[in-house]
Amino acid sequence: MPKIVKIILDAAEFHPLHKDWVKLAKTLAEKLNVELEIKNEDYVYAIEHGETDDLGMAWLPQLFAQLEDGTVRLVLSRYPFNPETVKPSEELAVKEAEEKIKQILES
Repeated sequence: MPKIVKIILDAAEFHPLHKDWVKLAKTLAEKLNVELEIKNEDYVYAIEHGETDDLGMAWLPQLFAQLEDGTVRLVLSRYPFNPETVKPSEELAVKEAEEKIKQILES
């Protein structure tokens, strides 16, 4: 069973939800009791480990988990919005990230 050793946020300070992404990353790192690393606009990292568009270009922010063997897995690439309010939802973001982390740990 893999073990997560670090949460990595590849962020973009210009992004309108930057503070929400940082808060999410901090919350997850605290819950998992692991290190948090925040990269600033590292598009090469996002291309290597995250989601990309049809042309192979990545967008930011994206959230990752690093496993003890050094592999990096994508946790979240799009911040979820509440369908009722059409506003960013911290609750949904934490829930989706925790579900993805659970999948990573079970693989």
